[in-house]
Amino acid sequence: MAVKRRPTGTHHGDLRNALEEAALALVGERGPHGFTLAEACRRAGVSVSAPYKHFSDREALLASLALKGYEEQRRRYRTALAAHEDPVEQLAAFATAYVRFAAEERALFDITFLAGLDKSRHPELAAAGGVLHDDLMPVTSRIAPDPDEAFDLLVQIAAAAHGLALFQQQDMLPAPWNTRSSVEEQAARTARALAGGKPASPRKTR
Repeated sequence: MAVKRRPTGTHHGDLRNALEEAALALVGERGPHGFTLAEACRRAGVSVSAPYKHFSDREALLASLALKGYEEQRRRYRTALAAHEDPVEQLAAFATAYVRFAAEERALFDITFLAGLDKSRHPELAAAGGVLHDDLMPVTSRIAPDPDEAFDLLVQIAAAAHGLALFQQQDMLPAPWNTRSSVEEQAARTARALAGGKPASPRKTR
């Protein structure tokens, strides 16, 4: 995670980071819609007028964190892709990394995908999402040379991983399958199936 950790209420001149850390903690406790900018100020130990040196409002503060979320995803996904040569296995690794990001960086995941940020107001977020697309399209294009089919495959795999991550977070899966490791494996199997590799059903042992 890119936000530096400091004791609550001490920012040592790094006001921007102190506010981001406070907001991230509040999102972790209450979700992306469950706090005000004034509460973030109190958590950071600064005056309520302090944020306006860096953030025009609460949404701008969340947008800054969302950008960090995209950057962290890119780092993780690039690492996952680099670990394999086969495109099917690259996509399986991407799906696994997606679920892992959602579990390990829950607050960043919620801000990035559930805060309802206006990308027309924060075009840097759309650009950051575009970078992820640009990293992954060459992989799907090795499986589906037609650009539309390659994009469809990317959307299907990302949507499946996203849905599985939410299922696990909200305890929507039966207990034996609601662990992070199980959901990561399911995401990888689904990616392989969508990419024309292994079947989506788990292997059975007799």
